[in-house]
Amino acid sequence: MSGPILKLYTYAHCSTCRRARQWLHTHGIAVDERPIRETPPSPAELRTMLAAQGGALRRLCNTSGQAYREQRLAEKLPAMTEAAVLALLAGDGNLVKRPFLIGAGVALTGFDEPAWSVALLKR
Repeated sequence: MSGPILKLYTYAHCSTCRRARQWLHTHGIAVDERPIRETPPSPAELRTMLAAQGGALRRLCNTSGQAYREQRLAEKLPAMTEAAVLALLAGDGNLVKRPFLIGAGVALTGFDEPAWSVALLKR
């Protein structure tokens, strides 16, 4: 795939991230990989992803993660403003659903091979 490089935010110990990375490599798709815990997506990237997810804030969250549970975000999220949630996610990569792939015309979170195929191989 030619064109702008996509950013792929991953966590090294995440098997889903490893599968996504391997899938991208197999299909010759270049990415700029970044460690999500150390360098979470920017607020602008999170807003782009939120729009791609139909405005569903919960879809940006790593709902199965320990940090999400410890902060009781399942209870708090519905009452939080969009700005507050995006600031929280931008400040703590543990809270962001991964893998998180963003670039020109692409905004995918979680690894769903059929969805990634449609978004990335039909370009």
